[in-house]
Amino acid sequence: MAKNGRWNLMQEKPMATITNEAVAAPKKNKLGLILIMLTAALAAAGAAYYFTIMQPASKSVAAPVPETPIFVALDPFTVNLQADDRDRFLHIGLTLKVADAKSQAQIVEYLPETRSRILSLLSNRDPNSLITADDKSKLAAEILKALNKPLASSQPPQHIINVLFTAFVVQ
Repeated sequence: MAKNGRWNLMQEKPMATITNEAVAAPKKNKLGLILIMLTAALAAAGAAYYFTIMQPASKSVAAPVPETPIFVALDPFTVNLQADDRDRFLHIGLTLKVADAKSQAQIVEYLPETRSRILSLLSNRDPNSLITADDKSKLAAEILKALNKPLASSQPPQHIINVLFTAFVVQ
């Protein structure tokens, strides 16, 4: 087992066998590494396909968030009505739905003008013309038309979307 005075720790094998085993081991390692990389690449491609193509389009498009409505609550109105037989009055609470903060600021700034326009519309009403739901809808449309006009000659018209009744009593 000793050659030239040295101990050979390896078992005696022919040189050709040792060389073939040494060459075969790196090929197996390279082949395994290539298979692992190929598997990882296919998994990444599959995941990319699933998340981009297979997902429904409705989830990828966010639904538009509706804007928060802006309301301007007015103090209640109490007016005498045009009645021949006895004293009648109307007690009404109104809230205005406006399009933007600019319209809200204009209404608040010109609140006496706003209230005056509403009082003028309400005070010349006949109590019998305020009974049905259709009558109330017509009144709301008239108030809306009157308030959407400019409050001052130098200003643009208001952007009031709706007139809402919060109280409505005819006596």
